[in-house]
Amino acid sequence: MYQAIVFLPLIGALIAGLGGRAIGAKASEYVTTLFLIVAALLSWVAFYSVAIGDGETVRIPVMRWMESGAFSVDWALRIDTLTAVMLVVVNTVSCLVHVYSIGYMHHDPHRPRFFAYLSFFTFAMLALVTSDNLLQMFFGWEGVGVASYLLIGFWYKKPSANAAAIKAFVVNRVGDFGFLLGIFGLFVLFGSASFETIFAAAVDFLPAEGAPAGDAVINLFGMQLDKAHAITGVCLLLFMGAMGKSAQFLLHTWLPDAMEGPTPVSALIHAATMVTAGVFLVARMSPIFELSPDALTVVVSIGAITAFFAATVGLVQNDIKRVIAYSTCSQLGYMFVALGIGAYGAAIFHLFTHAFFKALLFLGSGSVIHAVSDEQDMRRMGGLRKKIPVTYWMMIIGTLALTGVGIPGTMLGTAGFFSKDIIIESAYVAENPAAGIAFGLLVIAAMFTSFYSWRLIFMTFHGKPRASADVMHHAHESPLVMLVPLFILAAGALFAGVLFEGYFFGHEYAEFWKGALFTLPDNTILDEFHHVPLWVKLSPFVAMLLGLLTAWFFYIRSPETPKRLAEDHRVLYQFLLNKWYFDELYDFIFVRPAKWLGQFLWKQGDGRVIDRYGPDGIAARVQDITGRVVRLQSGYLYHYAFVMLIGIAALVTWMMLGSAF
Repeated sequence: MYQAIVFLPLIGALIAGLGGRAIGAKASEYVTTLFLIVAALLSWVAFYSVAIGDGETVRIPVMRWMESGAFSVDWALRIDTLTAVMLVVVNTVSCLVHVYSIGYMHHDPHRPRFFAYLSFFTFAMLALVTSDNLLQMFFGWEGVGVASYLLIGFWYKKPSANAAAIKAFVVNRVGDFGFLLGIFGLFVLFGSASFETIFAAAVDFLPAEGAPAGDAVINLFGMQLDKAHAITGVCLLLFMGAMGKSAQFLLHTWLPDAMEGPTPVSALIHAATMVTAGVFLVARMSPIFELSPDALTVVVSIGAITAFFAATVGLVQNDIKRVIAYSTCSQLGYMFVALGIGAYGAAIFHLFTHAFFKALLFLGSGSVIHAVSDEQDMRRMGGLRKKIPVTYWMMIIGTLALTGVGIPGTMLGTAGFFSKDIIIESAYVAENPAAGIAFGLLVIAAMFTSFYSWRLIFMTFHGKPRASADVMHHAHESPLVMLVPLFILAAGALFAGVLFEGYFFGHEYAEFWKGALFTLPDNTILDEFHHVPLWVKLSPFVAMLLGLLTAWFFYIRSPETPKRLAEDHRVLYQFLLNKWYFDELYDFIFVRPAKWLGQFLWKQGDGRVIDRYGPDGIAARVQDITGRVVRLQSGYLYHYAFVMLIGIAALVTWMMLGSAF
């Protein structure tokens, strides 16, 4: 069963990719989608047997992969509760994206290639989450990166799509470099790439509290580090990889540009695959991260800054997909805060619920774009509520879940209400030094999230139409093949929280996770989370309400107010609109110097030195010599006779001189 879950998407990708022209676009769509539906159904079976049921962690060998001397790596599937959760997330969302794409991409002439890329993307993520060792995880990690490059740049004739694909690839290489060094560091420290071996050795790796630090065990960037500092260094390198894939602050710049790909790609990247890889990495390596409080503090700090930063940028974006993209970036910040404070179950719970409502919002935005002739600017929308009512209500459900609408202290609420509030409340009780600041930033981010989410709804569906009369006349509801995935995701956005809270971060925590995540012996956060003050429980609700009321006032009650504020505070508005000028800053610090260096080496080094004194110089000398020799070929007989006489005279002279000596 587990082999089928992992390899069915790969088989579908090969059939559509290699045989798409032979079998046709329709067959490519149906084959890849059917394989994903089967994989998704089997994933739910695995989830209920391994996570909900009494199943234990199993290791399923697939093949002997690498062998070098005493070092040996098998390709094996590690199936535990964490893997089962990720299988459900990845395959469910990917399956629905495949179905949705049949309608969304029906005019595209390259559908076999598109569906092959989608299925390959899914396989790469499945290879990552089922990995039994770090090298196998890195294979999936890089596979996800390649697939994202192919999908973001799917419309390769658009320069902006090519630029976005390259940007995503290059920025992720920065993080991947750190991840690779982290893998090397773990191998040096523990002598293995296997999770079982590393986790078993990690229990007794650090010296007892109060004992001497010990000798250096690793040389990292020229620093001789003892065990404690070596673990911190390795964890930070691993987190660097997570920052790249999950678009955390400083390595986030690729994420909004990824919107250049087709909308189904955005849903898959942002809800289930690439951006969740970093969260999964830290959760999987939680026994190692728990050995380094300093590394966890960095994780909390970066996560909180990301949640706040992305929420501020989302306030003023006008592209409907970019608003949701920055929302993803912000929600990933919540997950990393939970990981950093040790609430690993809460982080994966939010990853689980977020997959439903974020995929719903992206696919819903695709339905909007489909209805208004591929327009993405919300300033050219408005009044679509009656034109596409089904899409409108699906977007409303997604927004309710994203903003965390629910009644505090009860079991009435959307999926985001449960998972997001758990993280905020856990941050309040956590003992991490950065937890207090993180709590404040997360509450502010919740208010901003509510504002820009409802701003999107009001600008897109309410008010007077701002599109042309022709566009509004042809605006229509999406076909059923695009709406059915929205219905399924809406059900998850509404009920996934109340159904699974007790398992992920509640009274059945231990029985559910079965050791797949690191758990403190006394379950400190899990216990204290249930006893926070009332004002802490109410803070996300109040923040959500403030954001909603402000958005209603700005875009329904007084639409002129946002324009006036933008003009009065133009510097702040431009600062947020230009995403804190990170792209411009990176262009100045990295891109321009790299281009200047390349230009210098090309013109001066390659042109004036290497070519001048190398190939071009030698060729010039040969041409000069041959040009002079050619002049001797005059065609006159007496010239040739004179040359022969000179030659004979020289030969006789050489012979006479040779005999004399």
